[in-house]
Amino acid sequence: MLNARRLLSTALLATTALGLAACGPNDSGDSSGTGTATAAASTAPTVAATGGTAKPAPTGNATAGTDNGPQGICTHEPLPAGQKWVIPAKGTSATALVYQDTKDECGVNDVQFTPTGANKTAPFAPTAKGHLNSVVVAPKEVDVAALVKHINECIATPHDSKGSYPCQNNYFRVTLDASGKVVDMVERAES
Repeated sequence: MLNARRLLSTALLATTALGLAACGPNDSGDSSGTGTATAAASTAPTVAATGGTAKPAPTGNATAGTDNGPQGICTHEPLPAGQKWVIPAKGTSATALVYQDTKDECGVNDVQFTPTGANKTAPFAPTAKGHLNSVVVAPKEVDVAALVKHINECIATPHDSKGSYPCQNNYFRVTLDASGKVVDMVERAES
């Protein structure tokens, strides 16, 4: 029974993927030939289920066999002033976050982040909060001690689901106050 479900799921997924790939940018199905309604719908961002971020529309052409530049989702939405995506690094403690800034990288389902530059350090504000997100368990708001424990567990054992909270890709949206202290960190859930 389990194998039959897997086979059916795989067949459905393959059929859906082939159906979506069959339409190119000029194959909108719009009989008037303008394609404006489809083009507008295909470039509108979709809201992600975690962290309230919107996913930009894929860039590049999904037509197989041609190289028209980057494929997938290659940039994240602009963040408000004082926020940025970071990857925590070894050395993070209850008093300070050690991290690397990131640059966007194309991903299939969402933008990915690549660490860039040397490690930086930012102290935690006394009122700092953390928000852990996962696709397998409910989101969880935590204090700095629990946040640091989770970060260090995930650095030691990436993608571990047996620690204090399931590990994701260790991407965090961090909010810094005017003095450069971390006031909020939101983990991005990934499947």
